[in-house]
Amino acid sequence: MKVGIAGITGKFARRLLTHLLEPSNPTLTIKGYCRDPSKLPDFLRSSPQLELIQGDAFNTELIASFVKDCDVVVCCYLGDDKLMLDGQKLLIDACEAANVPRYVASDWALDYTKLELGQLFVKDPMLHIKAYLETKKVVKGVHILVGGFMEPIFSPFFGIVDAQANAFKYWGEGDEVLEGTTYSDAARYTASVVLDPEATGLLKFLGGRTTIKELAKSYEKVYGVPVTLEKRGSLDDLYKTMHELRAKEPQNIYSYMSMFFYYYWANGQTVLGPELDNARYPDVKPVDWEGFMSLWSREQLGTAFFSLGQIGLNLILEWPFALYNLNN
Repeated sequence: MKVGIAGITGKFARRLLTHLLEPSNPTLTIKGYCRDPSKLPDFLRSSPQLELIQGDAFNTELIASFVKDCDVVVCCYLGDDKLMLDGQKLLIDACEAANVPRYVASDWALDYTKLELGQLFVKDPMLHIKAYLETKKVVKGVHILVGGFMEPIFSPFFGIVDAQANAFKYWGEGDEVLEGTTYSDAARYTASVVLDPEATGLLKFLGGRTTIKELAKSYEKVYGVPVTLEKRGSLDDLYKTMHELRAKEPQNIYSYMSMFFYYYWANGQTVLGPELDNARYPDVKPVDWEGFMSLWSREQLGTAFFSLGQIGLNLILEWPFALYNLNN
């Protein structure tokens, strides 16, 4: 099997590549497309199973060369609407022309198919790309949903967990269902999907479900410290606040974007369940919210997301052969 990965140097793509290059897949070959191959760690870049093509997202000639002979193409782009819409459409068109059977869209999100255009505006490109793929005759779309990524949920971006003060700050009642999966587990499921020629359409995988109140109890259990719960307001208050901030300073997207994510993550509209596809790949054993916290010290929990771009001990432990390649 030949797998194409567009945007192969990104955080998620690195994880996916690591899992695809496990010793259990010795005959797999991978074509990677990116602007700067040097951003890949040496032990990945030097793999004999990997071919790298350097180019930008809008070079139609290079993209056609990249997708040629692939059995599946995975898009790991992450950027503005032009990249996520026009960039993906170029990839999809190239796949259609080259008779590539499957295209894994750059999703890995909550269930955006239940959203209306403009609600969680940063997910609008996903709706457009899903509809675009449905117009194609050859290439079939693959859309992987995972809830929220656990790592950024604990980061300062969301402002939910203050590890220094052992405080959880939340909107709503604290008993809203929150779904999440780690980057690594989402990548493991994606690798399984990539290797499964029959996997097409909408696929839902999940590490765990929790609530803010349950998450606080897990935090107390894992770290052995009491937690303070601070309610910021109702979900209606959140809705009003986030729209007021956006109307006041639309260009200051970081002042309100996390609020939009929180609202549509917690209001029940984008819940994946109850039917999931975890059982389709029983070899993948995802960690739940408490399991994720147990992987990190309390002091490091808020930096878990930022460590994804680094090749450190965790990655070496996940792929034993990395240590060999780093030392040879």
